[in-house]
Amino acid sequence: MQKPNEQATPELESGLDNSQVLAYLRAHPEFLAEHAELLAPLLSLERESGDRIVDLQRFMAERLKRRVRELEEEGQQMVGLARLNLKSQARVHRAVLALMGASSFEHLIQVTTIDLPVFLGLDVAALCIEATGSPPPRCETTGVRLLDRGAVDRLLGPARDLLLRQSVRGERAIFGAGAALVRSDAMLRLKISPATPVGLLALGSRKESRFHPGQGTELLGFLARVVEISIRAWLDLPL
Repeated sequence: MQKPNEQATPELESGLDNSQVLAYLRAHPEFLAEHAELLAPLLSLERESGDRIVDLQRFMAERLKRRVRELEEEGQQMVGLARLNLKSQARVHRAVLALMGASSFEHLIQVTTIDLPVFLGLDVAALCIEATGSPPPRCETTGVRLLDRGAVDRLLGPARDLLLRQSVRGERAIFGAGAALVRSDAMLRLKISPATPVGLLALGSRKESRFHPGQGTELLGFLARVVEISIRAWLDLPL
């Protein structure tokens, strides 16, 4: 029989014994970090007992320091991404203003194929349109390249309006003499008007992974819509 002054090892009210609790904590080491208030009595005991128990206070402090460093790194990454996004927005806004400010259809083509790479920090841009039996009006304008019928669907897929490729060799049929520069590109379908065949705006960079799957495409899509609207307006085409 247990004497009155002896203390038995208590069992949890739930019926778990100490070995089960220890097994759970070993299997879930994050539990105490998420419930740090449970450690307060142990930390107090440590201050009274000196080196007789594990330095839990130092352990928790180091853990918190690591977490702070991780949060700082995550914050720096987010700031970097935000700055990059703002820079991309500013570039696209400049490009759109230039497209809207074109003084003629020929000037619009020049802005699209020559000035856009400068505004966007790229190396080459191309404006293409699929050939048909009867060429669309003014398709002979310098800077507009003709593609075989169905070429855009073959490149993008019939249900997709945009394709980003991070490691490619530029196609001469699309980029012409600038194809040798292209190692990464963005292909954007242009649906100018029911009266014209489908078109393509191609943007190329000499840097691999300048464009890549998973990259945000809202700004590129917006740019393609502005090009569509501008061409339609200058050629007085139906919507």
